[in-house]
Amino acid sequence: MSKVFVLDTNKQPLNPIHPGRAGMLLSHGKAAIFRGYPFTLILKQQISNAKVEPLRVKIDPGAKTSGLALVNDITGEVVWVAELQHRGFQIRDALTSCCQLRRSCRNRKIRYCQARFLNRTCSKGWLPPSLNSRVANILTWVKPLLIAAKGHGTRQQCRTDKWGFPVRYCCRTKFHKGFQMGDIFKAVVTSGKKMGTYVGRVATRATGSFNISTKDGIVQGISHKYCTHIHKKDGYSYAQ
Repeated sequence: MSKVFVLDTNKQPLNPIHPGRAGMLLSHGKAAIFRGYPFTLILKQQISNAKVEPLRVKIDPGAKTSGLALVNDITGEVVWVAELQHRGFQIRDALTSCCQLRRSCRNRKIRYCQARFLNRTCSKGWLPPSLNSRVANILTWVKPLLIAAKGHGTRQQCRTDKWGFPVRYCCRTKFHKGFQMGDIFKAVVTSGKKMGTYVGRVATRATGSFNISTKDGIVQGISHKYCTHIHKKDGYSYAQ
Protein backbone atom coordinates (compact mmCIF):
# COMPACT_ATOMS: atom_id res chain seq x y z
CA MET A 1 0.00 0.00 0.00
CA SER A 2 0.98 3.65 -0.27
CA LYS A 3 3.10 5.27 2.41
CA VAL A 4 1.71 7.65 5.03
CA PHE A 5 2.47 11.36 4.97
CA VAL A 6 3.88 12.88 8.17
CA LEU A 7 4.06 16.41 9.59
CA ASP A 8 5.84 17.58 12.70
CA THR A 9 4.08 19.63 15.37
CA ASN A 10 4.80 22.83 13.37
CA LYS A 11 3.18 21.30 10.27
CA GLN A 12 6.51 20.94 8.49
CA PRO A 13 6.53 17.99 6.05
CA LEU A 14 8.72 14.98 6.81
CA ASN A 15 9.57 11.87 4.85
CA PRO A 16 6.58 9.52 4.26
CA ILE A 17 6.65 6.39 6.40
CA HIS A 18 5.43 2.80 6.15
CA PRO A 19 1.84 2.20 7.35
CA GLY A 20 3.15 -0.20 10.01
CA ARG A 21 5.31 2.48 11.55
CA ALA A 22 2.41 4.92 11.38
CA GLY A 23 0.31 2.47 13.37
CA MET A 24 3.00 2.24 16.03
CA LEU A 25 3.18 6.04 16.35
CA LEU A 26 -0.58 6.20 16.82
CA SER A 27 -0.73 3.35 19.32
CA HIS A 28 2.07 4.88 21.43
CA GLY A 29 0.43 8.31 21.42
CA LYS A 30 3.30 9.99 19.58
CA ALA A 31 1.14 11.16 16.67
CA ALA A 32 -2.43 12.00 15.77
CA ILE A 33 -4.44 11.88 12.57
CA PHE A 34 -4.16 15.23 10.78
CA ARG A 35 -6.06 14.36 7.60
CA GLY A 36 -8.06 11.37 6.47
CA TYR A 37 -7.54 11.61 2.70
CA PRO A 38 -4.73 11.30 1.84
CA PHE A 39 -3.93 9.76 5.21
CA THR A 40 -1.60 12.12 7.07
CA LEU A 41 -0.20 12.07 10.60
CA ILE A 42 0.98 14.98 12.70
CA LEU A 43 3.65 14.34 15.34
CA LYS A 44 3.34 15.70 18.85
CA GLN A 45 6.92 16.94 18.86
CA GLN A 46 9.12 19.16 16.72
CA ILE A 47 11.78 17.60 14.50
CA SER A 48 14.86 19.79 14.07
CA ASN A 49 17.14 19.60 11.04
CA ALA A 50 15.09 16.85 9.44
CA LYS A 51 16.48 15.63 6.12
CA VAL A 52 13.55 15.45 3.72
CA GLU A 53 14.11 13.58 0.47
CA PRO A 54 12.77 15.26 -2.70
CA LEU A 55 9.59 13.90 -4.27
CA ARG A 56 8.40 14.33 -7.84
CA VAL A 57 4.76 14.48 -8.94
CA LYS A 58 3.94 12.26 -11.92
CA ILE A 59 0.72 12.81 -13.89
CA ASP A 60 -0.84 10.53 -16.48
CA PRO A 61 -3.78 12.59 -17.82
CA GLY A 62 -6.88 11.07 -19.35
CA ALA A 63 -10.31 12.15 -20.56
CA LYS A 64 -12.22 10.34 -17.82
CA THR A 65 -9.52 9.29 -15.33
CA SER A 66 -6.05 10.65 -14.58
CA GLY A 67 -3.25 8.88 -12.74
CA LEU A 68 -1.28 10.63 -10.01
CA ALA A 69 1.90 9.45 -8.31
CA LEU A 70 4.63 10.67 -5.99
CA VAL A 71 8.06 9.21 -6.71
CA ASN A 72 11.21 9.54 -4.64
CA ASP A 73 13.73 11.42 -6.79
CA ILE A 74 16.71 9.73 -5.18
CA THR A 75 15.65 6.07 -4.96
CA GLY A 76 12.94 6.01 -7.65
CA GLU A 77 10.51 4.43 -5.18
CA VAL A 78 6.80 5.00 -5.76
CA VAL A 79 5.59 6.59 -2.52
CA TRP A 80 1.91 7.28 -3.23
CA VAL A 81 -0.49 6.71 -6.13
CA ALA A 82 -4.05 7.75 -6.87
CA GLU A 83 -6.63 7.68 -9.65
CA LEU A 84 -8.68 10.83 -10.18
CA GLN A 85 -12.05 10.42 -11.87
CA HIS A 86 -13.14 13.63 -13.61
CA ARG A 87 -16.69 14.95 -13.78
CA GLY A 88 -16.49 16.64 -17.20
CA PHE A 89 -19.01 14.22 -18.70
CA GLN A 90 -21.34 14.76 -15.75
CA ILE A 91 -21.23 18.51 -16.35
CA ARG A 92 -21.92 17.97 -20.04
CA ASP A 93 -24.93 15.75 -19.29
CA ALA A 94 -26.23 18.27 -16.74
CA LEU A 95 -25.97 21.12 -19.27
CA THR A 96 -27.73 18.99 -21.88
CA SER A 97 -30.55 18.22 -19.44
CA CYS A 98 -30.86 21.91 -18.55
CA CYS A 99 -31.06 22.83 -22.22
CA GLN A 100 -33.80 20.26 -22.81
CA LEU A 101 -35.82 21.56 -19.86
CA ARG A 102 -35.56 25.15 -21.14
CA ARG A 103 -36.68 24.06 -24.60
CA SER A 104 -39.62 22.19 -23.10
CA CYS A 105 -40.62 25.29 -21.10
CA ARG A 106 -40.51 27.46 -24.23
CA ASN A 107 -42.66 25.01 -26.15
CA ARG A 108 -45.23 24.95 -23.34
CA LYS A 109 -45.11 28.79 -23.19
CA ILE A 110 -44.66 28.95 -19.44
CA ARG A 111 -42.27 30.99 -17.31
CA TYR A 112 -38.60 30.17 -17.91
CA CYS A 113 -35.18 31.81 -17.78
CA GLN A 114 -34.08 33.47 -20.99
CA ALA A 115 -31.32 31.72 -22.94
CA ARG A 116 -27.87 33.13 -22.25
CA PHE A 117 -25.23 32.81 -24.92
CA LEU A 118 -22.45 35.04 -23.59
CA ASN A 119 -21.51 32.64 -20.78
CA ARG A 120 -20.73 29.74 -23.08
CA THR A 121 -17.22 30.87 -24.01
CA CYS A 122 -14.21 29.40 -22.27
CA SER A 123 -11.17 31.28 -21.10
CA LYS A 124 -8.49 31.34 -23.80
CA GLY A 125 -5.70 31.26 -21.23
CA TRP A 126 -6.59 27.85 -19.79
CA LEU A 127 -3.86 25.19 -20.05
CA PRO A 128 -3.74 21.56 -18.89
CA PRO A 129 -1.50 20.52 -15.97
CA SER A 130 2.22 20.25 -16.54
CA LEU A 131 3.17 17.08 -18.37
CA ASN A 132 6.90 17.10 -17.55
CA SER A 133 6.92 13.40 -16.82
CA ARG A 134 4.63 10.41 -16.45
CA VAL A 135 4.77 7.29 -14.43
CA ALA A 136 6.38 4.52 -16.45
CA ASN A 137 6.01 1.64 -14.03
CA ILE A 138 3.89 1.48 -10.85
CA LEU A 139 4.74 -1.27 -8.40
CA THR A 140 1.90 -3.73 -8.00
CA TRP A 141 2.03 -3.58 -4.19
CA VAL A 142 1.11 0.10 -4.15
CA LYS A 143 -2.67 0.35 -3.77
CA PRO A 144 -4.01 3.55 -5.38
CA LEU A 145 -6.35 5.96 -3.67
CA LEU A 146 -9.50 6.26 -5.79
CA ILE A 147 -10.60 9.90 -6.01
CA ALA A 148 -13.81 10.97 -7.77
CA ALA A 149 -14.80 14.58 -8.41
CA LYS A 150 -18.30 15.20 -7.01
CA GLY A 151 -18.54 18.99 -7.14
CA HIS A 152 -19.86 21.29 -4.43
CA GLY A 153 -23.58 20.67 -4.73
CA THR A 154 -26.20 22.37 -6.87
CA ARG A 155 -27.91 25.76 -6.93
CA GLN A 156 -31.25 24.35 -8.03
CA GLN A 157 -34.14 25.66 -5.96
CA CYS A 158 -36.23 22.55 -6.56
CA ARG A 159 -35.99 19.02 -7.92
CA THR A 160 -37.87 18.18 -11.10
CA ASP A 161 -39.38 15.04 -12.55
CA LYS A 162 -38.49 13.66 -15.98
CA TRP A 163 -40.88 16.12 -17.63
CA GLY A 164 -39.33 19.17 -15.97
CA PHE A 165 -42.06 19.89 -13.42
CA PRO A 166 -40.99 20.72 -9.83
CA VAL A 167 -41.60 17.92 -7.34
CA ARG A 168 -39.89 19.09 -4.13
CA TYR A 169 -38.09 22.04 -2.63
CA CYS A 170 -34.31 22.10 -2.06
CA CYS A 171 -33.17 23.51 1.26
CA ARG A 172 -30.52 26.19 0.83
CA THR A 173 -28.99 25.50 4.25
CA LYS A 174 -26.26 22.87 3.98
CA PHE A 175 -25.08 22.86 7.63
CA HIS A 176 -27.10 20.82 10.12
CA LYS A 177 -26.08 19.61 13.58
CA GLY A 178 -22.43 20.49 12.91
CA PHE A 179 -22.25 18.57 9.62
CA GLN A 180 -22.19 19.84 6.04
CA MET A 181 -23.65 18.26 2.95
CA GLY A 182 -20.85 16.19 1.38
CA ASP A 183 -18.77 15.58 4.53
CA ILE A 184 -17.25 12.14 4.96
CA PHE A 185 -18.01 10.65 8.35
CA LYS A 186 -18.13 7.41 10.28
CA ALA A 187 -21.39 6.36 11.91
CA VAL A 188 -21.35 3.64 14.57
CA VAL A 189 -24.98 2.70 15.25
CA THR A 190 -25.23 0.76 18.50
CA SER A 191 -28.94 -0.06 18.56
CA GLY A 192 -31.98 -0.45 16.35
CA LYS A 193 -32.56 -2.04 12.96
CA LYS A 194 -29.60 -0.24 11.39
CA MET A 195 -27.01 -1.39 13.90
CA GLY A 196 -23.54 -1.39 12.38
CA THR A 197 -20.69 0.80 11.18
CA TYR A 198 -21.03 2.98 8.10
CA VAL A 199 -18.46 5.19 6.34
CA GLY A 200 -19.29 7.51 3.48
CA ARG A 201 -20.52 10.91 2.28
CA VAL A 202 -23.42 12.46 4.15
CA ALA A 203 -26.63 14.13 3.00
CA THR A 204 -27.71 16.30 5.91
CA ARG A 205 -31.26 17.00 7.05
CA ALA A 206 -32.57 19.67 9.40
CA THR A 207 -34.18 16.94 11.52
CA GLY A 208 -30.76 15.43 12.32
CA SER A 209 -31.60 12.19 10.50
CA PHE A 210 -28.95 11.87 7.78
CA ASN A 211 -28.45 9.72 4.71
CA ILE A 212 -25.02 8.25 4.11
CA SER A 213 -23.68 7.02 0.77
CA THR A 214 -21.49 3.98 1.35
CA LYS A 215 -19.79 1.66 -1.12
CA ASP A 216 -22.71 -0.76 -0.66
CA GLY A 217 -25.41 1.84 -1.32
CA ILE A 218 -27.34 4.59 0.45
CA VAL A 219 -28.28 4.09 4.10
CA GLN A 220 -31.12 6.35 5.22
CA GLY A 221 -32.17 7.63 8.60
CA ILE A 222 -28.88 7.67 10.53
CA SER A 223 -29.03 9.94 13.59
CA HIS A 224 -26.34 12.61 13.87
CA LYS A 225 -25.63 11.40 17.41
CA TYR A 226 -23.84 8.35 16.00
CA CYS A 227 -21.69 10.33 13.54
CA THR A 228 -18.10 11.55 13.77
CA HIS A 229 -16.13 13.51 11.19
CA ILE A 230 -13.46 11.82 9.09
CA HIS A 231 -12.97 14.36 6.32
CA LYS A 232 -14.44 17.78 5.64
CA LYS A 233 -16.18 18.39 2.34
CA ASP A 234 -13.80 19.34 -0.48
CA GLY A 235 -15.77 18.30 -3.57
CA TYR A 236 -14.28 14.79 -3.86
CA SER A 237 -15.04 11.28 -2.68
CA TYR A 238 -12.35 8.80 -1.66
CA ALA A 239 -12.04 5.03 -1.61
CA GLN A 240 -9.30 2.39 -1.56
